[in-house]
Amino acid sequence: IFALLALIATADYFGSSNAYRSFILAVVLVSGYIGFLFLCFLAYGFLYGRIRVRGDVDFVVMLGSGLIGGERVPPLLASRLRTGLALRERQVARGGTAPVLLVSGGQGPDERLPEAEAMGRWLIDRGADPEGVLEESRSRSTTENLRFSRTLMEAADERYVCVVVTNSFHAFRAAMTARREGVRGQVVGSPTAAYFWPSATIREFVAVFWEHRVVNAVLCALLVVLAVVAGRGV
Repeated sequence: IFALLALIATADYFGSSNAYRSFILAVVLVSGYIGFLFLCFLAYGFLYGRIRVRGDVDFVVMLGSGLIGGERVPPLLASRLRTGLALRERQVARGGTAPVLLVSGGQGPDERLPEAEAMGRWLIDRGADPEGVLEESRSRSTTENLRFSRTLMEAADERYVCVVVTNSFHAFRAAMTARREGVRGQVVGSPTAAYFWPSATIREFVAVFWEHRVVNAVLCALLVVLAVVAGRGV
């Protein structure tokens, strides 16, 4: 922001240069485009964190994350598990059939056990029925989390309906991935600690921006061309 203000402030000094004017306009347009995308991303994250599950589901899928000391569930992951457990309890409380708690996460190089195993233990220690917990322990990414979980759910019931639980900052990207992988269900976001939210949100935005890098690159290039044409016409 400060760099952009500095460019605008020096525009008059270099006012006779069409190239400089084009450069400033290009920076303004591209920055505005990225800023608009970021605001949209924040809005989607806010909404996903407040979405209510529509009707009963057959599975509650909880996406894994790194473990503390290679074996313990960290607070970030515990938030996902608490949300998933609460969804199950609410469905049972209103007379529905208890959904299967499907925990998804493989074993990283610095982990002593698969994330799914640690997640399953956490749920069982807090009252979940061991028979109602299913582990998917091969995945190494969000895409694999959802792809392998979908395979397990389809094997149990081809007409399954699920809800996928992740943290609020990750919900938007997880929802896009779930749609791409053909997962039958919605994504909800669990609470994220305030201290972790800024860095996690920026990282997720960069990841989403990069996933659509071709479209974004084309649009940014068009904005630069527009700036060059407009700068020469001033």
